[in-house]
Formats: sequence, structure tokens, C-alpha cells
Amino acid sequence: MVKWLCKKLNYDELLIAVEFLLQVINGVRDDIKLKKAKQKQYPNYHKYDVDPTPPLTSFPDVKKKFSPSLNYKELLEHHRIQHGKELSPVKRRNNSFRPSEHIRCPICGAPHSYIYVNDGRKQNQLKCKICNSLFPSHRVRIRGSKTRYWCPHCYKALYLWKSLPSYDIYKCGNRNCPHRIKNINRLSPEEKTILKSNASSQIIVNYQFRCYHYDPGQLFCARPQNTRSDLSAIRNNLQTVGLVLSYSVSFGLSSRQTQSILKNIHGISVSHQTVQNYIKLSAAPLFRFNDMHIRKLHDTHIVGDETYISVANNWNYTWFNIGSLSRAILSFHISDRRTGINALITILRSLKAVSANKVDFTSDGNPAYDSAVTFINSQHEKPVIRLHKVIGLSNDDDESKQYRPFKQLIERLNRTYKFHTRARCGRKSSEGAVSLTTLFVVYYNWLRPHKALNYKTPVHIDRLDSIPTLQGRWAELLRMAA
Repeated sequence: MVKWLCKKLNYDELLIAVEFLLQVINGVRDDIKLKKAKQKQYPNYHKYDVDPTPPLTSFPDVKKKFSPSLNYKELLEHHRIQHGKELSPVKRRNNSFRPSEHIRCPICGAPHSYIYVNDGRKQNQLKCKICNSLFPSHRVRIRGSKTRYWCPHCYKALYLWKSLPSYDIYKCGNRNCPHRIKNINRLSPEEKTILKSNASSQIIVNYQFRCYHYDPGQLFCARPQNTRSDLSAIRNNLQTVGLVLSYSVSFGLSSRQTQSILKNIHGISVSHQTVQNYIKLSAAPLFRFNDMHIRKLHDTHIVGDETYISVANNWNYTWFNIGSLSRAILSFHISDRRTGINALITILRSLKAVSANKVDFTSDGNPAYDSAVTFINSQHEKPVIRLHKVIGLSNDDDESKQYRPFKQLIERLNRTYKFHTRARCGRKSSEGAVSLTTLFVVYYNWLRPHKALNYKTPVHIDRLDSIPTLQGRWAELLRMAA
């Protein structure tokens, strides 16, 4: 805005504008109104969070254990002595509501044969024939409808609140739900005022569940294009290609710097475009090689995060998942948005790379990871991923303090990735960004020694131990991937 003002006004006109601005700031000019300040953001205002408790997928049979204050057997004996006959069970009419066999009177413990409906067609209130006490039936009245989910806190049916292309939101409409009451008690006085106003939908207090429409068979990660992936058609040998990958990927040099070193030091004349072509040709077979051999790692804790990469003068996002034990990059993905489907693609590929049936996953506060973990756990009978969030740079909560060391692993990986891609100043196409990232992942997993692993590579290959040069190991990987 300042640049725009300086471009439109000369020095004298700018002084006059500054004088008017000072009058507005001091409140002298009543005819000029300032823009209203943004509304204060409260802790729970417009907060997106996935409820960790999944909904019930079948009609909940409420079986509560009561501790009756009276004994129905003693009351039956007292009735027999007082009236000279036994108290008969309830005589039910045909097609009448029959309480479930597990229902017992909370006062005297009488079985269901002595319990009957006390409110007619509503069938919400039951009465004990022995002690004459009243209690609710805990019956969901839309049991036979198209209800798919029930609230795990109050056992009421969830209704379809919103329907979007990628997911549906189901919501509990019970105003007396314990989950809702608990969330309301956590609100500040200002937030409670908003809850009573027209903006009440901006504060989430009811239980919600998101049902995603993702098809795991149609989720594909970004990968190099398979066209022209045959290195046998090039004029130079694999050692030259290994030199190109060593300088361009391992040492993070640009294509023009790599071309200059090859010509002035090694006496190999290639253009900078040839360097870029070798990178693209090498990425496709090495992607398949890395994807095929990253299997059955003994990681039980995965860390995920995303960082920036410039593609065609626009910011894109590179998603990484790293194993805390092996230090290997389990999966990667490049996208133009930070959505749940992109996080889901990366996590699903990571689960294929580890042998554990149940893993811990640490991430930041990006809600895309909540969506992905919720969808994956919904596809199994028991949760397979435990999500841990590390929020901000300071340990404001116990979870962030406990899992901060895991989050630092992925932050260090992001800095390494930035170093190896900084010389490009961005890529002109997504194909170049995917090819470069693929080669970086191969270098990080198979060729780069790691200090935490006693200067060994995250994934070890015996065939590379006898090769002393880096370009030779690159060439050997290309032979193995062919």
C-alpha cells in the first residue's frame, strides 16, 4: 500500500495525505471513518478439531448397572404377607412395547417382567410395579429409520448436518448431551455470549463426526512421468549420469553449476538442459526402485509434516513422512493444497512401508492430519493410528512437551530438503519438482550417511559397500532400478 501511494503521489501530495491521516488518527476528522478492527479470536472460536471418540454404528443397547436401594424380593414377600397373595408380573397386551430383558428397576432391582410403559405411545418413561418408581427407558425413537450413527456420549441418533463432495458431517442434536455440556463449561464468558447470538455456529460444542468419501484405491501420490525413462538411449555412460546426480542432487548444485563443473574439471561437455534431462530420466526408475524396496521397516512411530516448494512461481507443498527409528523417508507427496486427501495419500503409503500393525503418528496442528487419521481408523475395527499433536514452538501442553523430539526430526529433514533444492530457485513445472524430490528421497534413504545411525544410511544395500565413489553408487542404483 505504501508503494502504491508513493507511485500515485508526489512529495507535496504525500505530505498533504500524511496530514489528513494524522487528523483521522487523532479523531479530528469525523467525516472519515476507520475500518473496523477484526473480531477478537477466542480460544474455541471457529476451531476445527476431530473428536477422538468414534460414533456408534449400531443401535446402542444401554446396559447400566444399578445399585438398588431396595430389594424387590423383600418387597414381594411383604406384599404377600400384607395381601395374602403373590404380586403377579405385568400382563401385557398384544403389540405393546416390551422393555428389554436387561432393563431392571434402579430402585429395587426388579426384572423386566415387573416393568411397564407409563407414558403411552411416547414409550420414554417406565414404571416399576413393585416399588412404583419411575425411570427413563433410554430408547432411541428412530431406531428403525435410516440412522447410520449414534452419539457415543448420550446414545442419541446423529443427523446429517452438512454434505460436501469429500465428506458428510453428522451432528448430535441433543442439547443435554454430556459432551455438549462439558464443552460449554469450558467456554469463556465472551464465548458463551457468542453462543447465544446469531453466530453460535462458529463455536463447536456439539458432538460431530465426519464421514469421508475417499476411495483408497483411487489415491495416487505424485510420481515422475514414465515417458522417456530409458537411460540406454543416451550418448553418455552411467558414470556421467552418476556425476550429474552427485553434483545436482547430493551436493545441491544448479544445472548450470553442474554443467560448468563437468566441463572445467572432468572435461565432459554437456549442456545444462542435458543435466535436467538426466534428472528426469533417472527419477522414474529410481522412484519404482525406492517404492519397491521401502518395505517392512521396524518403525512404530511415524512423523509427518509439509514444507514449501516453488513450482511455476506458485507455492506448492511437499509432504514427508519419516520413521523415528530407521530415519528413512517412508513416503512423500507434492500437492498445490494442504487438504486431508493429500495427507491421507502420504500416510497410507507410510503404513505400507512399516511392519507394525499399530503406529503412533506425530504432526503439527494441521487439521488435514486429523481428517486422514480419522478416515484410516474408520476403515478398521480397532484404531491403527494414534495421533499426537505438537503445537507451536513452545511446549504449552503436556503432549507437545512429550512428542517435541519426534517433531524435530521432520523439521531437520525439511531443512535438509531445502538445502538440496535451494539452488533451483523453484521449478518451472510440477514434473521437475517431482523428479527432483524423488531423487532427493533416494539419496536420503540409500546414499546419505546419518549421524544418528552411526554414519550409516537409513536403508542399507550390501552391493554399495564396495563402491568407493558417490557417482559409482548412483550408477549402481540406476543399474539395479533398470
